[in-house]
Amino acid sequence: MATTKIPEQKVILCGEFGVGKSSLFRRFAMNTFVSNSSRHSTLGLDHFDKVFRIHGRNVRLQLWDTGGMERVASITSSYYKFAEAAILVFSFDSPDSFNILSQHLLDIVTYAESAKIFLCGNKTDLVSQNSESSISDADIENFCEQCHNLVSGVYKTSCKTGSGVEEMFQDIARQLIGTSRVKDIEQEMKDSFKVCAQDEPSQSCSC
Repeated sequence: MATTKIPEQKVILCGEFGVGKSSLFRRFAMNTFVSNSSRHSTLGLDHFDKVFRIHGRNVRLQLWDTGGMERVASITSSYYKFAEAAILVFSFDSPDSFNILSQHLLDIVTYAESAKIFLCGNKTDLVSQNSESSISDADIENFCEQCHNLVSGVYKTSCKTGSGVEEMFQDIARQLIGTSRVKDIEQEMKDSFKVCAQDEPSQSCSC
């Protein structure tokens, strides 16, 4: 019996060092949080697959993390290659990480031009503690307007509490499952199944 292939979508995390990309990756992969004080530095590209079921259909998100190598130019081509979605991450306690998003957006449209782009404001748990340095909803709306509607979704998350993380990936999976590439893969699987069924020998009566 042939196994059913689940459409796979590569999703990459983009943004400045320290905004919580690796924490988002850990929440996605293991639903855990590790504080900066007890965290070992991560070096090298890493990825993890997770299947989401959306309206009776399965889609596999393959999330990629830079592993602390944001500034290494050599990772650019392999990291962005074949990405179906890119999550722009900034930290609510770092205005600088928000102000430089346009540079990361330029990298995405340059190296992964077909990727759907999503915006994630992380560390919402710090907003009440440091409200004077948080980014406002108006700032986020202005950024999206300046991007000429390139941003397909905006999310607010806290890796520390887990708030909003699962909902974000669920929504991204929902949006990606409707893309033409997923539909093409599903059609290929259907066509392959039809071919296999036709190839099966028919039983005839030899009276």
